[in-house]
Amino acid sequence: MQTQTWQWKLALCLVVGNTLWGGGGTAMANPIPTYPATTPPALPATPPQSLEDYRVGALQADPQGNLWVGSWQGLAQIDAKTGQLRGQILLSSRTVGAIVLDRAGSIWVGTYDGLNRINPRTQTVTAQNFRLPSNRVLSLLVDRRGFLWVGSDSGLSLVDPGSGAVKTTFKDLPGVSANALTLDFQGNLWVATLEGLVQIDTASSLQMQRLGNLPGTVVQAIATSPTHSSWLGIPKPTLWVGTTNSLLQIDPDTGQVLQAPAALKGRSITTLRFDKAGSLWVGTAEGLLRLNPFTGKVIGEIAANLPSRRIYALAPDTGGKLWVGTSEGLAWVSQTTFKAGVVPRFSRDQAAGSSKK
Repeated sequence: MQTQTWQWKLALCLVVGNTLWGGGGTAMANPIPTYPATTPPALPATPPQSLEDYRVGALQADPQGNLWVGSWQGLAQIDAKTGQLRGQILLSSRTVGAIVLDRAGSIWVGTYDGLNRINPRTQTVTAQNFRLPSNRVLSLLVDRRGFLWVGSDSGLSLVDPGSGAVKTTFKDLPGVSANALTLDFQGNLWVATLEGLVQIDTASSLQMQRLGNLPGTVVQAIATSPTHSSWLGIPKPTLWVGTTNSLLQIDPDTGQVLQAPAALKGRSITTLRFDKAGSLWVGTAEGLLRLNPFTGKVIGEIAANLPSRRIYALAPDTGGKLWVGTSEGLAWVSQTTFKAGVVPRFSRDQAAGSSKK
C-alpha cells in the first residue's frame, strides 16, 4: 500500500442536554434508567451489577499526552506512552459509553446513567446532565462550530457548551438509537442507527437524507476517510460503515455503496478508525484488522497478545501506539512493528506482566 501522511481534521465526539453548570465536586447521581429491548447488539441491555466486567468501550487522547480510558469499571487517565495510571475519576456511573474532548479542553464522558464533564487539570466532575432523551449515552461528537452532539439509545441532542442549553432534540430519530457519530467533508452529521444511517445538517439541525436497507441493517460503527486532494488524485472522502454482518464504503453525496470488502462479509463490525498513514483499523466481534481503504484488502490482522478478540474501541497514533479496548481489558499495538501487549491494570488477570512499549 502506498503510504502518505494525511492531514485531516476529525471532529471529536461530544455531548449534551440542559447542562447544570456548577463548581467543583461531584454532581448528584441519578437512578439507573430502564432501557428498551432495542439496544445495539454489541452492547448488553443493562449495565453490569458487579466489577467483574472488564470491557473497555471508550478511548480519548488529550494534548497533554494522556489517554482517557472508559470501561465498565469507570474512568481512568493513563500515560499514553507507558500505560501508567495517572488518575481515576468517580462518575455518576461506572459504565462508560463514550468520551470526547471539547474546544475548551474539558473531557465529556457519557455513561449509562448520564453525562459528566471533567476538568482535566483538577480531575473533578464539574457538570452533569440528565435531560437527554435517555441517560444511556452511546456516542459523543463536537461539530465544526464547537457544539456538542450526544447520542443515546432513545435519540440525539444538540447542546451549546457555553450556555448548557439544549438547542435541538431528536426523539423520533429513524432507527431510534444513535450508536455512533461522524462528520462528513461538508461538516454534516451522520448518525449510525438500528435502521441504517441518517444525515443531519449541523447548521439547521434538519434531516437531509436517510439510508436504509443496508446489509446487516443495524449500523454499529462509522468513520469518515481522510481529507481528499483532487489535484493529487486522492479520492473524495467517503463514509465507512460497520454493520452486524458487513463493512461498507458509501458515497455520502449519493448514498451509493462503493464497495463491501469480501474479507469482512459476515463479520460484526464494532468500531472503525483511520490512522495518520491512511490505513483503516477495523474492530470486530472476532478480531482486529488493518485495511487498505483504496483496494478494500486486509493488509494485517492482530491475532495474538490481545486480552480478547472482541474489540470495542480504538485510539490510533496515541503515544506512538494504537490503543485497543476489548471485552476483557485494554491493549496496545505498535504501529511500526504491529507487536501487541496488554495493560494489566485493566485486565481480568491483574497479575499479568507489565505494559511494554
